[in-house]
Order: sequence, then C-alpha cells, then structure tokens
Amino acid sequence: MTSLRETPTPGEVNASISNGIVKLLSEYVGRGPTKARTIHDGKIVVCVLEDTMTKAERSLTTAGEEDYVIRVRYAIQQIMRHDLTAVVEDCTDRKVVAFMSANHIEPDLAAEVFVLDEPLPGVAEVASGESRYAPSP
Repeated sequence: MTSLRETPTPGEVNASISNGIVKLLSEYVGRGPTKARTIHDGKIVVCVLEDTMTKAERSLTTAGEEDYVIRVRYAIQQIMRHDLTAVVEDCTDRKVVAFMSANHIEPDLAAEVFVLDEPLPGVAEVASGESRYAPSP
C-alpha cells in the first residue's frame, strides 16, 4: 500500500483487499469480477464480488448445471485459499484465522469472508451486534 501516512485509512485497506482479490481471481480463472466491495468491522473482513462467472460457467448454468458450477467455484476458491488469505494479511497486518467462501448463481455474486486474529487498530468490535446463543438444558 502506498501512502504518506503510516496507518492506512479503513477505506484504503478495503480498496487494497478488493483490488488484490479481483487480481487473484483474474489470474486464476481468466477474468475477474466487474465489481468488488470490501468491508471490515473488528475482526471480520467481507468482500462481495459481482459478475464473477466466466462464459463457460454461464453456459453451464443456462444448461441447468448450477450445482456443478457452484462445486467448481468452491474448489477453485479452496485452491486460492492461501493466496486470498495472504492478500488480507498483507493489507491488514493481521493473521487470518478463518476463511469462508460462498457463491450465488442468480444474481451472479460471491462472498469471501475472513476472520482476523485481532481487530484492526482504531476499529472497535460492535458489541451491540453480537448474539450469544445458550442452548436450553
């Protein structure tokens, strides 16, 4: 990240993560999504990608093979796991302790979710948004 400030702004961190993930997807599958938006709060980083499918994947979904496309997408994202995690770790200076990935066919969306080992500086976790479930005895 190139910045005159020592600490990047939250927006700069988010933009760097989005750009890194789009670049990786382009390298792995031949094209990247047309839109990407990353948000973070506390230890959670989420990148939502739009228009992710290749021409071949669109053809498969038109032929009714949505489940196959989802399985292949999941496999690719697992292969990319290390590189995706590295992007987030480089941009946040935090260790990623969990990575989850999901895809949706219509609309064409994907989500990459990362959990960091500790919150980013200056970003407090939102206590009011937490839910704790205690099962009944």
